[in-house]
Amino acid sequence: MKRVVITGMGMINSVGHDKESSFKAIVAGECGINSITLFDTSSYSVSIAGEVKEFDPNTIMNPKEVKKADRFIQFGIKAAQEAMADAKFTEIDAERFGIVSASGIGGLINIEKNSVIAETRGPRRISPFFIPSALVNMLGGFISIEHGLKGPNLSDVTACAAGTHAISNATKTIMLGGAESMLVVGAESAICGAGIGGFASMKALSTKNEDPQTASRPFDADRNGFVMGEGAGALVLEELESAQKRGAHIYAEVVGFGESGDANHITSPVVDGPYRAMKAAYEMAGKPSIDYVNAHGTSTPANDKNETAALKLLFGSKENCPPVSSTKGQIGHCLGAAGAMEAIISVMAMRDNIIPPTINYTTADEDCDLDYVPNTARNAEIDTIMSNSFGFGGTNGSIILKKFQ
Repeated sequence: MKRVVITGMGMINSVGHDKESSFKAIVAGECGINSITLFDTSSYSVSIAGEVKEFDPNTIMNPKEVKKADRFIQFGIKAAQEAMADAKFTEIDAERFGIVSASGIGGLINIEKNSVIAETRGPRRISPFFIPSALVNMLGGFISIEHGLKGPNLSDVTACAAGTHAISNATKTIMLGGAESMLVVGAESAICGAGIGGFASMKALSTKNEDPQTASRPFDADRNGFVMGEGAGALVLEELESAQKRGAHIYAEVVGFGESGDANHITSPVVDGPYRAMKAAYEMAGKPSIDYVNAHGTSTPANDKNETAALKLLFGSKENCPPVSSTKGQIGHCLGAAGAMEAIISVMAMRDNIIPPTINYTTADEDCDLDYVPNTARNAEIDTIMSNSFGFGGTNGSIILKKFQ
């Protein structure tokens, strides 16, 4: 099997419009969650989210094309541009360079908007750009056209595990010789009436509207739901020999991945599913010493308890578990983009030998009893990281990244 490495990264979220400013803010424990400004929330039970502020899509794409692309696609284009520039290609073999796009929902903003138009103004007033702007795979479509990528054009739509699954799928494609390079882009923008209202009706979101900055509190006893975020993460994956031949800077190697299904309930997790995904990734990587786990850590009562139990099962006891943290307190839960973003955060943590904190952790929960690196980042020698993502429908993904030496 061919070895797969990461040679470029890009990111945009509620605390930064690029990977360096984002990571600096995340490590500092800054929070991008605040009151929603993208739509009127006066009649909603939830009015907080991690919005990307001051983003102008006209700066990253042709203004004539902006109306053809939903906001999640615009974020993906931005992150992909940064990742490709970071990888420093002087030329590419277009037919050997592919893309895997990922989103949990896709163009929900345009789906909502055009549904209202159809109901109130009639079907003839629906935008001709509606369908192309809403499809998840159009994220890869737009980006592949911009960068001339003619290799495999794939897409993962596996709820909140989509970004991590996209990394797994890109890695498999390269390992099996289907491409030499793959661009992974996970993007999401579902902060709209249908998105907030839908998750709120499930009682999945935090209702701590009066104090947005402390609403997302992974693993804390007083957590009461996740806070939605938005943005995108992009990674360039390459076959090792190809990357070395062109003198690329190698951030890390993807040494393990695992996927599983709960086959239990559409929204309630069980320990077995996440455990088997982590176990598969861990065994594929050769059961290395894990220095840090970037947890799914959504700040929901069910996930955080469940993930903690799965980690203890994997490592044998809480004493054997490495430090764990969730960065969703800083940027919110970015759904299908979360896994791509958190892989980037993990690689940068490895690069800088620093573990990002789990912010807003003030009250211990007896069911969540691991070392969650509470509130303050921690310097540590980091060579190997596990990053987890789990989604509705019982879909689970885990990857293991190793510092390249």
